[in-house]
Amino acid sequence: MDSSWAHSLGVALAGPRAPRRATDWARAAEEAGLGSLWLIEDYFHPGAFTLAGAAAAVTGRIAIGLGVANPYTRHPALLAMEAAALGGAAPGRAVLGLGTSNRRWIEDQMGIDFKAPLAGLAESVSIVRRLLRGERVTAHGARFHLDGVQLEWAPPEEMPIVLGVKGPRALRLAGEIADGVICSVLASPAHVRRVRRTAGAGRRDFAVVAYAVLAIDDDGARARAQVRPLLAAYLGALHGQSILADADLGPDRTRPFREAMLRGEDAAGLVTDAIVETLAVAGTPAECRRQLARWAEAGLDAPIAVVPGGLDLATQIARIGRELGPAWREMRWP
Repeated sequence: MDSSWAHSLGVALAGPRAPRRATDWARAAEEAGLGSLWLIEDYFHPGAFTLAGAAAAVTGRIAIGLGVANPYTRHPALLAMEAAALGGAAPGRAVLGLGTSNRRWIEDQMGIDFKAPLAGLAESVSIVRRLLRGERVTAHGARFHLDGVQLEWAPPEEMPIVLGVKGPRALRLAGEIADGVICSVLASPAHVRRVRRTAGAGRRDFAVVAYAVLAIDDDGARARAQVRPLLAAYLGALHGQSILADADLGPDRTRPFREAMLRGEDAAGLVTDAIVETLAVAGTPAECRRQLARWAEAGLDAPIAVVPGGLDLATQIARIGRELGPAWREMRWP
């Protein structure tokens, strides 16, 4: 791997302010020396491909990742069309993240069949790769059918494809068909180790990057307070999943967060300093560097900062680049 997206700190762009601020934030990330910016596509938030195109138009170096799209709301042929366009707008800088999303959004809320999601993801990766290589594709799989489909234009550069997955079967699939894994919010160093063992074993070219809730402040307690509401929301949403078990946060410990979420209550007060230390990077610059060192030791290639919405993202980006970026490169890529 010689691309900056797999070697340097990155930042995620998301939320209701993204349509108006994405270009400003993209410029700030590039000026701060970050290696990548990632567009999160949670439903029903602003669409990632449009924001990625806007970011590509105002930058010239930083990698731009889609993290992640799914083959249910976008057919693999459409995914390839969109990815090719981004590859043309940001030559050699685009990274495509694909995942299965979840049953609630796809089937319950949008009425799209969610049967055999991993099989569909595997078919999608194969189709998208072939189309991006300029091939004419005929495929008749369990989920997707194409007959003589070829992109009018395909980017000359090979586009990395990473999978946003976390379960054991899905991680094994990533090791077989993808260039890397993008770990979900609430990853931990222990989860990164499992990803390395399960998906990246024996592959020196396999990238492991992770969304990490991050806040940096001269007042460490204030930074930790900023990340608690976001951690509480995700602990409720991911209750019972293996990514939390990796961090010794089993169902008994996360059930209060799920129950609070179902009641529509704020559970930030339940997030202890120990949970913050395990699942986030938050504190003074020195505290953040110490926390990042544990991720580097676990084998993470690059953290992607997910900054809480209550903070000024441009200010956080500048501090991340200045006070954490050089330290990360030294920790992970001496």
